Amino acid sequence: MSVITVLIVLAGITFWKIANDPPVTTPVEFTAPFVFGRFQIPKDNPYTYESVKLGRRLFYDPLLSGNNEISCASCHKQELAFTDGLPRAIGASKRALPFNSMSLSNLMWGPRHFFWNGRVASLEQQALLPIQHVDEMDQDLDELMEELKQDDRYPVLFRNAYGRITPENTAKALASFQRSLISANSKYDKYLRGEISLSDQEEYGRKLFMAHPDTKVSLRGGNCIDCHSQFLTAGFATGFDGFSNNGLDDDEHLQDGLYAFTGNDAHRGLFKVPTLRNIAVTAPYMHDGRFASLEQVLEHYNSGIKMSQTLSPLIIEADNREKVDIQSVSLNLTETEMKAIIAFLHTLTDEDFLTNEDFSDPFNRGSDHD
Repeated sequence: MSVITVLIVLAGITFWKIANDPPVTTPVEFTAPFVFGRFQIPKDNPYTYESVKLGRRLFYDPLLSGNNEISCASCHKQELAFTDGLPRAIGASKRALPFNSMSLSNLMWGPRHFFWNGRVASLEQQALLPIQHVDEMDQDLDELMEELKQDDRYPVLFRNAYGRITPENTAKALASFQRSLISANSKYDKYLRGEISLSDQEEYGRKLFMAHPDTKVSLRGGNCIDCHSQFLTAGFATGFDGFSNNGLDDDEHLQDGLYAFTGNDAHRGLFKVPTLRNIAVTAPYMHDGRFASLEQVLEHYNSGIKMSQTLSPLIIEADNREKVDIQSVSLNLTETEMKAIIAFLHTLTDEDFLTNEDFSDPFNRGSDHD
């Protein structure tokens, strides 16, 4: 074998190793309130600075859509806690989608099923579905991979984070960025840390939020905590405990919800319980955006609940008056109590989260986080 041949072979081996050896990455150091509980990160997608940086750029890049006009951020705007302010999302087809754009925060905790109807079990699985959906981003994955390879930045970003440009690594990067969206510095968080006190009205609302009404002991409550966990204010993480039928429709008009995923009749009409973090900026509300204000939401629980076979028993039982008719379901809160609960909900707004440059568009001119 000639010297030139040996050198070519060695060069080929070196190139192969560079292309195939796993990249050297740095785990993200982050803090979150201990009251959030244990967080979950997949073993095959370590939470690294490199993956988050790549995922952030992908999240804001309209290259991910077939017409190169729509990005993930089109339906998930930071200043709206990563919602879009519409009753139902509108994507590439310009047709209203079935569901409201969900807020993105604290996704390392809470229910392990995503989308309003729980049809996927991880953020990695979730990431590629909107990209391919004809009404959302309408992008062919093979074409997207070629576009990413032709871009000036992505080959290096992918190599630093995962090694290669693939659909799987694209999904992992988007999931990593979404996991970085931690909201934990609202007025309520500062209250929990003992840094401030709530106003009398906010404190009254907090107590109502945390209480399931019990007329036997004269305990009045808003029944919120039965579905929205105390600190995350999202659905509970065990099994399908993070999904509920909250009385939006009667049996005749009940939508499939979780049933579309499980095929279990007991899940018909159950939808994912959303986080209430930053709820004051994420109107309109419910999976189909039917309520324009928090006042309308509270009025629903007070006088608008519809009976159905799968209505949550926690809602059926919750009444601040002695229940005389099982078919009549209402919280029977006073106007003062509803205003107090809404005042507390406003303490969940995290201005740092809504303006944090680490979560912002890296394509904006002057961004020092690109």
